[in-house]
Amino acid sequence: MAQDKSLLVQGYEVVIGFETHTQLTTQSKIFSRAPIAFGAEPNTQASAVDFALPGALPVMNRAAVERAIEFGLAVNAHVAESSVFARKNYFYPDLPKGYQISQFEIPVVQGGVVEFFMGDEKKSVRLVRAHLEEDAGKSLHEDFIGQSGIDLNRAGTPLLEIVTEPDMRSSAEAVAYARELHKIVTWIGICDGNMQEGSFRCDANVSVRKPGGPLGTRREIKNLNSFKFMQQAIDFEVRWQIEQIEDGLPIQQATVLFNPDTGETRAMRTKEDSADYRYFPDPDLPALVIERDWVARVQAAMPELPRVMAERFVRDYGLPEYDASQLTQSKAMSAYFEATAQACGQAKLAANWVMGEVSRRLNASEGSFEAVPASAAKLGQLIARISDGTISNAAAKQVLDSLWTEGADAEGAADPARVDALIEAKGLKQMNDSGELEKIVDEVLAANPKNVEEYKAGNAKALNGLVGPIMKASKGKANPQQVNELLKKKLS
Repeated sequence: MAQDKSLLVQGYEVVIGFETHTQLTTQSKIFSRAPIAFGAEPNTQASAVDFALPGALPVMNRAAVERAIEFGLAVNAHVAESSVFARKNYFYPDLPKGYQISQFEIPVVQGGVVEFFMGDEKKSVRLVRAHLEEDAGKSLHEDFIGQSGIDLNRAGTPLLEIVTEPDMRSSAEAVAYARELHKIVTWIGICDGNMQEGSFRCDANVSVRKPGGPLGTRREIKNLNSFKFMQQAIDFEVRWQIEQIEDGLPIQQATVLFNPDTGETRAMRTKEDSADYRYFPDPDLPALVIERDWVARVQAAMPELPRVMAERFVRDYGLPEYDASQLTQSKAMSAYFEATAQACGQAKLAANWVMGEVSRRLNASEGSFEAVPASAAKLGQLIARISDGTISNAAAKQVLDSLWTEGADAEGAADPARVDALIEAKGLKQMNDSGELEKIVDEVLAANPKNVEEYKAGNAKALNGLVGPIMKASKGKANPQQVNELLKKKLS
């Protein structure tokens, strides 16, 4: 990637790669029929396969494979015709078999790219792979005095681990990538994206180096479960590594945890390399063979992807790429925009209002586009009234305030005529009588000779001193554009 000098920190380049564990939305585990509902009593959702009882053999969950195929298609990756499961050997109390079934040399999804915007700049992160694997169990420490308990409910839960190239150069870029990946997996429905429940767990591999130098030693920040903590953890880790290097101390490859209470990372254990896990093909599982017609059937059943929808918004509605990207943050948001644009016939204005006023209000109330108090039909009618000059932008915000307060359950909530009724009741119509407006303009010009002289002398800003009194005299009902045009005409 090209070096961006703005991303240098104290003369060092930050290098970040991601490994993300996405829990797949299957009804049962990846190699057994045990359910995977969150929050059940410990060890009530684990079968003989999950407990690793003698003679219990794994059987591949077809639905997990289909979700891996969907992801591969969503990121323009290669879905392997044949992939292999391996045993990843390590000892930990919540790993009953003494190994984890994963994929190593030949993963099911190979390559791919995730694209996103940072401001107006388009970024892309290359994917190395996405592989299927089973989750481990969970060690419980809180409810035991001097002991730990083991809950194997999570053991065998299907995961798709998504691994990137070290393409990110700042914590902000890493968070933007993670948000985009979260959007993709929830949009296509392969993961519910619940970070608090561990359905979407991110590990950030962070290192620093002098620009153009060899890659530094990386430290892996494990299990980041919020975008806010993700940025804080990476920023702290970057500062810590730079301080170590500046003090002449080596960076040791390690797995670290982030403490949100202190805002610091701390080493948990030295980081293993792949050789330490002694990978070898799992003798209990044959190669995973995916026929091309299966891939075609999965593709035919997939929803319109966000990147495809964004391209359509650019093509059909004439939107800038950035707008199209922002409007496809969720299915509900894109559907709301599209319904609004169709209702008013003003796509760019609709995009501005959905990304601006509507999003601002939803963020303030912690609401979502699944339940916007003002329907798309009403917002479309409101935008139409701005477009035809009936009301100003400022007046439109007052109408939206009323629509928001009334809510989606109000009488006539779906009737766009309610917009016109509110405009009338509040007396918000702009002044359309050109004769009356011209009279006000003449009176303001006569009362402000100094502004008139300054404007005629070449001070364009003097015009603003005339617009204010005109708007006040018209009680805010004059069309600002019409006022400006009339003033320039009279002062030319």
